[in-house]
Amino acid sequence: MDVLRTPDERFTGLPDFPYEPRYAEVTDGLRMAYVEAGPAGGQPVLLLHGEPSWSFLYRRVMAVLADAGFRAIAPDLVGFGRSDKPAAREDHTYARHVEWVRSLAFDALGLSGVTLVGQDWGGLIGLRLVAEHPDRFARVVATNTGLPTGDVPMPEVWHRFREAVQNAPVLDVARFVQAGCATRLPEEVRRAYDAPFPSEEFKAGPRAMPGLVPTSPDDPAAPANRAAWAALTTLGLPFLVAFSDGDPITGGMAPILKRSMAGAAGLDHPVVKGAGHFLQEDAGRELGEAVAAFMRATPPA
Repeated sequence: MDVLRTPDERFTGLPDFPYEPRYAEVTDGLRMAYVEAGPAGGQPVLLLHGEPSWSFLYRRVMAVLADAGFRAIAPDLVGFGRSDKPAAREDHTYARHVEWVRSLAFDALGLSGVTLVGQDWGGLIGLRLVAEHPDRFARVVATNTGLPTGDVPMPEVWHRFREAVQNAPVLDVARFVQAGCATRLPEEVRRAYDAPFPSEEFKAGPRAMPGLVPTSPDDPAAPANRAAWAALTTLGLPFLVAFSDGDPITGGMAPILKRSMAGAAGLDHPVVKGAGHFLQEDAGRELGEAVAAFMRATPPA
């Protein structure tokens, strides 16, 4: 595949993001980037972002978790952030993204006892990994996400979003992030979300991702996601549902996850107030504190 790499100078002067990038080679010879905070020996927390953001989204969450003594690890999905960017939309498949993150987390970093925090596509990818590799995980935090199988219609607002992303002559990444926030983003933060994409040819990942969400029962990813549901609903791992109160895209998934996941029973599931789809931007410290409290309350066996 033809692969692009964003020049390093695009990432200079990022606000509140002092973390040095690290890199690892994953399946297909691609380079994935990630950042870390906290003690190397701390319990690992894998923070997976979604569309069309990157690890910058987790900067406030990382600071809280590091201060609490946990090892916060935030990768950039392939096609996003500092990670390599396959230039053709067809290079991006759901199965490939799951495999790329698996390769980073387990082959390159050798993580175990992981607490997953997955938002948006970070949940679609991360929940698959939990279902397929449960021995690697200690806990799950699902936040403004889901695991669609194509058997239930997606909300109309999501279809409008998919249409806009796939067909806009110029994809304004920062505008889409802003549209998913309840607070106003400063200009330097908007520039940080645009930084990975110097031109339209770098945006195959963001363009492709909405089309990879299963929307029909015969979608190529539907069988694997159904199998993941079957595994997750009987898995005993502690499962926290930490959604915001203002996400029209995924909000309906919160009650479904709470009643469906065996590990969600008996937990006090927080609702992050005054936040939109990108609750890490609107209430990053609150989300970080909720994750840290959950980890302290559910010590590993």
